[in-house]
This record gives sequence, structure tokens and C-alpha cells, in this order.
Amino acid sequence: MEKNKIKNFENYAFGRWVKGDGDGTSLYNAINGEKIGVVSSDGLDFSKMMNYARGTGSEVLRKMTFQERGLMLKKLALHLHAKKKQFYPISYLSGATKIDSWIDIEGGIGNLFANASLRRQFPDLPYHVEGNAANLSKNGTFIGHHIMVPKHGVAVHINAFNFPIWGMLEKIAVNLMAGMPAIVKPATITSYLTQVMFKEIIDSKILPEGCLQLICGSARGILDNISSEDVVTFTGSASTGKKLKSHPKIVDEAVSFNMEADSLNCSVLAKDAVPGTIEFDLFVKEVQKEMTVKAGQKCTAIRRIIVPEELLEDVNKAICNRLLKTTIGDPQVDGVRMGSLAGLEQLKEVSDKINLLSNSQEIVFGNNELELIGAEKGKGAFISPTLFVNKNPFTNTDCHDVEAFGPVSTIMPYKTLDEAIELSRMGKGSLVSSIVTNDMNTANRFVLGAANMHGRILVLNESCAKESTGHGSPMPLLTHGGPGRAGGGEEMGGIRGIKHYLQRTAIQGHPTSITAITKQYQVGASQNTDGPHVFRKHFEEIEIGDTVITDLHTVTLDDIENFADLSGDKFYAHMDENSLEGTIFTERVAHGYFILSKAAGLFVDPAKGPVLLNYGIDECRFIKPVYPGMTIGVKFTAKEKISQEKKDEEDVAKGIVKFLVDVYDDENETVMLATILTMIKNK
Repeated sequence: MEKNKIKNFENYAFGRWVKGDGDGTSLYNAINGEKIGVVSSDGLDFSKMMNYARGTGSEVLRKMTFQERGLMLKKLALHLHAKKKQFYPISYLSGATKIDSWIDIEGGIGNLFANASLRRQFPDLPYHVEGNAANLSKNGTFIGHHIMVPKHGVAVHINAFNFPIWGMLEKIAVNLMAGMPAIVKPATITSYLTQVMFKEIIDSKILPEGCLQLICGSARGILDNISSEDVVTFTGSASTGKKLKSHPKIVDEAVSFNMEADSLNCSVLAKDAVPGTIEFDLFVKEVQKEMTVKAGQKCTAIRRIIVPEELLEDVNKAICNRLLKTTIGDPQVDGVRMGSLAGLEQLKEVSDKINLLSNSQEIVFGNNELELIGAEKGKGAFISPTLFVNKNPFTNTDCHDVEAFGPVSTIMPYKTLDEAIELSRMGKGSLVSSIVTNDMNTANRFVLGAANMHGRILVLNESCAKESTGHGSPMPLLTHGGPGRAGGGEEMGGIRGIKHYLQRTAIQGHPTSITAITKQYQVGASQNTDGPHVFRKHFEEIEIGDTVITDLHTVTLDDIENFADLSGDKFYAHMDENSLEGTIFTERVAHGYFILSKAAGLFVDPAKGPVLLNYGIDECRFIKPVYPGMTIGVKFTAKEKISQEKKDEEDVAKGIVKFLVDVYDDENETVMLATILTMIKNK
């Protein structure tokens, strides 16, 4: 962005960039107060945008398989990663330091990579088959299952100002993986950064048209156009979230609404972490970091510092010493460790909250005479870190109710671990809490006592410190959300996050019917035994239900003893007939792993062919004892197919086939069931 150039940051709707009507809203550099641009959404037809997404975007995404969607996200992530440097200078305008910007920019891109990798846990289908079949009948001719299909709606993402890139990318990664288009509404104050990243996404032409649209100005009225298949997500204040959640359309249409709101997160110092221990130093460092990274404008920042009463003064002194060393100013100047708040509006709001909190607790650190590096006082949205001490947190409760969304936190004492747990719960629900301890009993008691009021709990100590992502870093494959005040939502969470945009439907019928729908073989479905052995077929040639019925083998006592000698497994049930009294066995029983090994010997076609290797076993179960003299055979059935992309040009084109190994005895009863994973070449 050229210096001093006023830019009109346009919206993206109906497949084109659209300038809003009127004068718009001015956007300012948070460091020096200079105007950098304007945004307006006046005149945008939100109804048309929703219909465009439901038609153009939804239709193409729903037809793509999970593998295709995942590879699309991976390609986009690689593209944005190659362009990442261009976003940093713009991020600095929001008051973010290089580290702050790294979290937002590269953390956001990392979300794309992480969600793209989840494709391996989904079928190569446009829909997902969830869990296992349920037998609903005596003879197995009527079963039930669950499938999850993309909703035919739109994800409307209303995002916060503090992470303009990460906030967008974490959300769209999930809905795109699920096969749903999105309309993104970033917070206006930092929408200029979101818009620049969004433009790069559109210009890449990696995503199909209609998958994404952008509103930079106000989106007032967009919820008037939602329907039952849409999903609305909101990140911001609890007061705004409650208004949105109670919108008549959301209530009347039963629209899925996910909210991440106020969160008075806490960190607890355990009694074993005394001064001089590594854990004490870790705690102090983590608190200071969470207060100053992003100038405390993080939904996961530590707002409440809960410490043993006998260590209160030690903690106070140690944190203040670290805060004294925190340099504040222009993020682009070397040596600056904390930038500004996102704008003057935020500065006023945080200052007002500090004044409110000061009525019930003591300020022990806060410098009104800021020393700024590379910036002028009075022009930017700078504020000093502010640390309170509240010696009576059970009676002076503002610290549990009021969130100053900046570099502000309160130290409070506890006498017992039960008190620490209760104080953690007084925040009425948070995104994250942490406990710093090397005492595993303490860790266990705290987690079990506090978990129901926190979306995530970090147990931090020397053992994990080197690789820990810290108190404030949510991971895309883990839950990011929290109960109560925090909104009750879940924006991430690996597969669970993707399922949020899918409709779960129970299906019932004969196993053959359910197999045809799920593309996974169900026990009792018809089998195809014609044609060549499945190991003679390439990946594309194998059909679900292709089955090999093997020759039979009569298990002997020699088999059992030879396997015991070979494996070293001489467990009494296999080797000592005099030790069977009081067991479920009537005579010496064959090893389960012998049955599995013998099954492999029966179903394998050994000649070189399309099969590259077997590399795993799922859900192996030994159902019925096999005694010497019993005869076994195998029904070997193609259960599921999963495509694989080539890692590089030299890689072999291949896919994964899951085979059901059904070992049965001379009474035609199943004695063992297992699923093996086989890698098979394409033609």
C-alpha cells in the first residue's frame, strides 16, 4: 500500500468487485492516526449475494469430493504462503508487531494447511459416512447408518477486528472443506487487511466462483436473508452476539449459530511452582507474553492471574519487572515488542474498562507517561500494559465480569486448590485456562474440577515447555470455543469443525442398499465372487463388494505349537490344557494372531501384480475360540476405496483399498473380523 494514498476498499459480490455507495467509513493507521482508506457496503444487495452463493457457489462445491476440496485448500495455502511477505506492511498499520502479524498471517495460512490434511480422514466422496452400521434386525437384513451431506446454504462469518486474516481463514477453511460457500464480514476497522488477502485469494482463481464473497462495510440486514440451511458464525462482544443470536430469522428458521464472545481467561500458578523453579519462570513469562502480544487484543489472552496467596508479592514483582522491559512503539522499528491497539475507538473502550476495574482493585503497573519508539504521543492508539492486584477476588468481583480487551490483567490470590478452581470458574466460561505445575495430582484435580467451564486447558511445565504452543494459541485440529460467557461455540476442532457445516441423516435398509449409498461394504450385503482375484485388479477396477472365497484350512495342535515357538507367545491358554479350569476355554485354543496370519495366507494371491503392500489393520476382533480340529475359511471383501494423490512426478499412482477379512468356521459362524489396508496401483 502506497504511503499517504487514500484507497477505497471494495466489496466482492456476485463474482466482481463492488464499490459501496456514499462517503463510507474512514479507516485509519493505528500508529499515526493517518487516514488510509474508506469502506462502504451501502447499496449492496445482500439477498442477491446469498442467492448467488446458494446457486453458483454451493452447487459446484457440493459436487466436489472431500479429496478434491482438501487439495484445493492445500493449493490455496501454498499460493498464499508464497505471497505472505506482501501482507506484513499492511498488518503493521493495525498496530501489530512482526510477531503479532506472523500469528495472524502465517497462523491463518497454517489453518488452511491443517484443514486440507483432514481430507485423508474423509472418503473420496462428496459426503461423509459416519461411524459404524447399527444392526436393527435379528437376521441382519435391516440395518441403519449415518451419512453427512453438505448443507445447501451459506456460511455467514461475522469476524472480529483483532485477527483480520487468521479470523477469516480459520473459518472458511472449515466450510470449504465441508462443501459450503461463505460470505465474510470482517470487522470494519481492520477490514483493509482482510480485503488485501481476500483479493489475493480471488486473483489466484484457485477457488470456484461463488465460493467466497466479502463485505467490508456494514452488514446490517444480511441476517434478514438467511434460511434454515445457512450457518452463521460470530466472533466479538457478548452483547452483540446476543442480539444476533436472537434475530427473528435465526430463531424462526432454527439457523445454526456459532458464537465466540467475551472470555475472561485465567492462568493458575500451582503451589509447587515456587520462585527459583523453572515452572515459576515459565508462568511469569507466559503472563507477560499474553498481556503484550497483539497488545492484549486476543480472545485467549490471560485476564485473570490466579496465584497462591503466599506467592502473590513474588509474582507481582516478577511480572512488573518483565513489563518494564516491554518496549512500545511503531511495529516496524527494530526492538519494539508491543504495538498499539487497533484504533482510537479501542483505546477509549479499553481505557474506560481500566477506570471501571480500578474502582474495586489496585493498579500496580501502568504508565501514563508512555515512552514510545518511532511514534508520536497522541497520534496513535498506544496504551501501557496495566496490571491490577485484587486481594479479595471472592468479594470484589468486577475482575470476573469486566473484560478490558487490551494489555490488562489482574493478579488474585487463593488459599487452596479448591479455591483456585472456584476462581477459575467465576469467569462464567472461557475459551482457555492454564495451570503451571509439575505436580500431576494437582494437574489432575484442576483439570477435572475446572474443565466444564473452559474450552481448553493447558498444563504447562518444564517437560513440555520447549515445544508448547503456549496458553493463547488455539490449534486448528482442537476445539476453539468455550461454554457460557465464551459463547458456547466451536470454531475449530478438526473433523468436528467440518461436521458443523454438514447435515447428519440416518439411513435404514438392507445391507446391500446401505452399501450402495455409503460406498462402504456392509456385512450381509451381496458379494461379487466372479472374475479374477482382487489382487489381480488395479485400483480403478476394484468394485465395493468384490469378494474372494478362500480355500479351507483345518487347525491342528501342531499349528498352535509351531506358532507359539515362532512368536514366543506361550500363554497358558495355548499351551497348557491343565490350566484351563475357570476359564472360558474348553481346550487349548489357537492364537488369535495365528488365525489372522493364516487368514492372510489363505486370501493372498502371491504373484507380483497391482498390489504394492498391506500397511495396517483396523478393528481386528477375535469373536469365537478356534480349537484344534476346527476348519476355517475366509471371505475377503473390498470394503472401501480411498484415492491418493501423487506426492511428486516420480511417485507411483495408487489408492488405498480397505478389505474386510471375515474368518468363519465349519459351522459358518464368524470367528474373526478385521479390516486390512492395502495399497494398490492405478492402471
